[in-house]
Amino acid sequence: MAFRANQQLRDDIWNYRYRASAPAAAEPENIVSLAPSTTGGNGATALDLVHQAAEIFKGMEDHAREAEARAQSMCEDFAERLRLAEQQRDAAERARREVVNELNGKLQDVSRALQQAQSRIVGAEERTVAAEFRAQAAEAKLYRANQELAAVEEAIRKRLL
Repeated sequence: MAFRANQQLRDDIWNYRYRASAPAAAEPENIVSLAPSTTGGNGATALDLVHQAAEIFKGMEDHAREAEARAQSMCEDFAERLRLAEQQRDAAERARREVVNELNGKLQDVSRALQQAQSRIVGAEERTVAAEFRAQAAEAKLYRANQELAAVEEAIRKRLL
């Protein structure tokens, strides 16, 4: 609308300057002539142009107000979206911290259980080594006992046979 009104004003000014001498019948009906009129005079034409300019400016102001209202609405909408996004981010951060804390607790439990298992394994290995030493000692005693038994048998055989 503002463009059409501006165009109309330009056309009227152009017609006033350059077509003032042309016959009135040659002008299109939708263009206001600024040529001196015998019926209304120059004052009426100037007043009409002032009214047209005022309408143009009013249209421009209305358009600017509408644009400002849309921009304000968009800003409020974006601010609300930003606030919601920040709340979601904060909630996600809290949830992440809770999960990390829970996992740290479980990791500590597993670490303690692993240390206990390692202690039991070390104890079992020590007992196994001790049992092996005892078994070796028992084998050595058995070997000596077998040798002594064999010597006694040999002595008995030599005396009896």
